[in-house]
Amino acid sequence: MHRPKNKDVIIDFEGNEDCGVYRIDDKTMLLQSVDVITPVVDDPYLFGKIAACNALSDIFAMGGEAKTALNILMWDKEHVSKQALQEILRGGMEKIIESDASLLGGHTIVDREQKYGLSVGGLASKIWRNNTANIGDVIILCKPIGSGLITTALKQGKMQDLDAKECLDSMERLNLYASRVAQDYPISACTDITGFGLIGHLYEMCNNKTAIALNVSEIPFFENMDRALKEGCVSGGSKNNQKYFQKFVKNEANIQDDIALYDAQTSGGIVFALPKEKAKNLLNILKKSGYERASIIGDFIPSRDDCKIVLG
Repeated sequence: MHRPKNKDVIIDFEGNEDCGVYRIDDKTMLLQSVDVITPVVDDPYLFGKIAACNALSDIFAMGGEAKTALNILMWDKEHVSKQALQEILRGGMEKIIESDASLLGGHTIVDREQKYGLSVGGLASKIWRNNTANIGDVIILCKPIGSGLITTALKQGKMQDLDAKECLDSMERLNLYASRVAQDYPISACTDITGFGLIGHLYEMCNNKTAIALNVSEIPFFENMDRALKEGCVSGGSKNNQKYFQKFVKNEANIQDDIALYDAQTSGGIVFALPKEKAKNLLNILKKSGYERASIIGDFIPSRDDCKIVLG
């Protein structure tokens, strides 16, 4: 797509970054992102909270603070009541307020499938890119993975909300607090784990000089994820992730079924890359800040010809 060049556009849609970035002045950058999802749970209030957390996360993954939001609502009026619609918006508003952002308005259209999300504007004095890690940096994952498997199990009636409590609580927890505590650390790269799954987003963190050695035994998975996996609750998106990204992965751990590593996440955790000597201190602070299952899951190694991610 042809477009005029603008010297103040720092990041646009050509890369794999979490936000677009526009320079306002020498000290301030505008971050913009948009994300809309279909319901991952039946409770409309909880869905609103999760969808808002999911949309706001891109700002936090680049080291910014959310300032404004616009609701984006597709209303399936044949199946979703006005009362349920209000609950979705109430849940979203709660997370916008928690983020210290302001809701400025929004747009609603009638659709055949219910959807909700936000367009978010944020500010930052510095930004974290997703593919600027250095060889030797370690990787911290702030939340467990497996939400795609669990929410698919919920939709199929193979799991109850009580069985999915850890996952549901995590999805409605903002990544804001992880982003804020990491501001004092030398973060070399950062992203959040969402639709491309853990492997997909880690692949995007690699550059032409780096690959990733992943310590699979240190990856946190949600409680009861194994049960959802045994029930075959794998989404189409997760299967597509595996089909595309597995060619970049070398399985040296001899894992028989690695689909969970490709599981499409909603409101997943932030991933930080930083020097090893600083990582344990940040990890301890993250655990005290509500990310109790944060873990060091691997490190950046020199680029390899045969793969970009090594499972060990």
